[in-house]
Amino acid sequence: MDNVERLFNEIVKDYSERVYWHVRRFVNSHEDADDLVQDIFLKIWTALPSFRGEAQLFTWIWRIATNETLNWLRREKVRAALRFSTIDAEMERRIDSDPFFDGDAADRALSKAVAKLPEKQRQVFILRYYDEVPYEEMSEILGTSVGALKASYHIAQEKVRASLGEFDGGD
Repeated sequence: MDNVERLFNEIVKDYSERVYWHVRRFVNSHEDADDLVQDIFLKIWTALPSFRGEAQLFTWIWRIATNETLNWLRREKVRAALRFSTIDAEMERRIDSDPFFDGDAADRALSKAVAKLPEKQRQVFILRYYDEVPYEEMSEILGTSVGALKASYHIAQEKVRASLGEFDGGD
């Protein structure tokens, strides 16, 4: 086994579950997340020989995972438009119909609130709230300033709170 293969096996072992949940929060479907994770690790395998260590391994993996997921979401947005649906409605349908969703009503409401966020705010919210990625690493992953990311996260938080207030009956 060569060094690249050994490193890849370590990456899969150390990151596969985290990558799955990172992707799952964006796509709201177990099957889609599973397929995307396979594509992401294939991309990592292909790119691994050219990884120079200029970024931290985590940042590099998260950049690949995030970009692949966002590309998938853009394609889904086009598909939803062709079905005369909106991507928001499609994501809500997936959350409600996913047999692997094991959260309670509050988890479901949070997932729906996050799915309604504009793409950039959704990215920042997921990376910060769920993945607890520091703003400095997030800046490298998304290519955005730390200040802009903090502002996006704050706005996303407010929108999620407002949406959850509606879920809770406006309290």
